[in-house]
Amino acid sequence: MKTVVPLFAVLLLASGLALGQDHPTVAAQPNTVFVGADGKFEANPDTALVQFNISAQEDNSHAAYDRASKAAEQVRQILRSNGIEPTAAQLGYFSIEPVYDYTKAKRKLVAYRVNVNVSLKLKDFTKIAPIVQQLSDADVSDEQSISYQLDDMEAAKTKAVEDAYRRARASAEAVARAGGRALGELSYASVDTFENVRPPGPIQPMARMAAMAQPAAAPTEQFSPQTISVTAHVNAMFTLK
Repeated sequence: MKTVVPLFAVLLLASGLALGQDHPTVAAQPNTVFVGADGKFEANPDTALVQFNISAQEDNSHAAYDRASKAAEQVRQILRSNGIEPTAAQLGYFSIEPVYDYTKAKRKLVAYRVNVNVSLKLKDFTKIAPIVQQLSDADVSDEQSISYQLDDMEAAKTKAVEDAYRRARASAEAVARAGGRALGELSYASVDTFENVRPPGPIQPMARMAAMAQPAAAPTEQFSPQTISVTAHVNAMFTLK
């Protein structure tokens, strides 16, 4: 007896695009059932990514550089005061660029601007609010953003695979019962896993707003970080008794 259950899975990724998955070609064998199923696991993020810019503009490049250096030292002091070594922060980019006045026919050099992008990963979420607030109070950053991610992705993938396999086996058992047979051992399996990657949004000008919102609760208070969705697809072949 040959029983084949075809499955066509369409996975919806964070980009919003539906991508069809190419499943392995498995030749139907006597007394087997071939099934496929999707599994899912919602994981809580374990890492917060704080990103901010240090910017300084002055009449000449030397003055702009010195001002940015002082701002960077303030940032290092803020990190140390929260029990974080400055080396934990990562430099995204550093630039010194001229600023021109284009209001006239011939452009005119009016200033120099220094930009430094810094990112910091935090495992202790209780440190997020103090650091963001202190950066705002020190007025060393025009823009800040916070996003969440999952560093321990392998554990979440394992959970998604286990869920997909349970679903696949349940489908195979249903087919076996419908055909008056009993489900046997697993003879073949393939696995694909996918994480619901959310592209990081642009850095938003949070510093000014945080300073203005001192009397009221923070905009993020009592909200939970968005979970990370990990999906898996399992193809499995079982023997039939």
